[in-house]
Amino acid sequence: MTDNDLPLANLRVVDISTVFAGPHCARYLADFGADVVKVERPSGDTSRNIGWRDKDGETLWWKLANRGKRAITLDLRHPEDVATLRRMLSVADVLVENLRPGKLEALGFVPDELFQVNPRLTITRVTGFGQSGPYRDRAGFATLAEAMSGFASMNGEADGAPLLPPIALTDELAGLAAAFATMVAVHAGGGQTVDVNLLETMMQVMGPLISAWHTERYLQPRLGSGIAYSVPRGTYQASDGGWIAVSTSSDSVASRVMELIGVADDERFQTFEGRISNREEVDRLMAEWIGQRTLSEALETFEAAEAAAAPVLDVGELSSDPHVAARDALVEVDGLVMQGLVAQLSRTPGEVRWVGRVLGADNETMPGPDTDWFED
Repeated sequence: MTDNDLPLANLRVVDISTVFAGPHCARYLADFGADVVKVERPSGDTSRNIGWRDKDGETLWWKLANRGKRAITLDLRHPEDVATLRRMLSVADVLVENLRPGKLEALGFVPDELFQVNPRLTITRVTGFGQSGPYRDRAGFATLAEAMSGFASMNGEADGAPLLPPIALTDELAGLAAAFATMVAVHAGGGQTVDVNLLETMMQVMGPLISAWHTERYLQPRLGSGIAYSVPRGTYQASDGGWIAVSTSSDSVASRVMELIGVADDERFQTFEGRISNREEVDRLMAEWIGQRTLSEALETFEAAEAAAAPVLDVGELSSDPHVAARDALVEVDGLVMQGLVAQLSRTPGEVRWVGRVLGADNETMPGPDTDWFED
């Protein structure tokens, strides 16, 4: 498959965003063939200096979040580089940016003026709190969104402190949300801004809990690995030390699990409401049943009963899992193993073409007016 065969091959994207959420948005577009030009300041993106590095000294964050993109440097303090970016935006389909609200305009790139030159341009703006509202000018970090969205308040053990996720959860989710919203705007013909922010992205994954507050003033407590509307649901340790995750979020599965642990005839455990009312007892029975079996014995029994359970894997174990291998969920690109595509399309699949490039890798070939970028 050539680059021109990929489904978004005709989409030209300028990515001036930094660190994670914005670059992930553009990365998802690149994975399906968009011609993405990553524009960095001459000193390089912050993600070039965060976290783990490969044998060449490049950070893994950079190589993942900016895979499939061309890489150029521009200094937007210099008029000639501003003019270069303006020329690119005159023919681009998408601009991805995550500057603080008003900063893009301060640099001389006013959306309405850009639309006059290029009516099909979509401008995707990823910020902490959005382009409007009293918090618009606050620094936007995933941690703040996770704290303010209600997520941290319910995450953790019942008698413990609120917990933040140990990964860049909001940045990853916001990148997906921004990629989706970008393609909606492109499908609609462009000529508009897309306002995506970290706080509202996290609010989207809260399910009906916001509605539950407004209807009955319900606030979900911290339940460890539990969940408010279904039990047993959590992680339980087997006799050989391994851990199993169990879910019973459907009546049929819950019934089979109750049968497995020998309490199917107990009226207390025959409905969601009954099991929730007896949460501690159900959890105790589940933990006792699994604790009497090895990890493999418990998993085999669950599978035979068509009940929902899975081993708790670390990333090393995940990497050797046969299902992950069969699905090509991990790919090796330029000698680096990383996540594959977010979705598999049967007729027009995407492709991870290369990892994030070295600083200024495409400065000599981009973005001169005689290059393919400016071809119709």
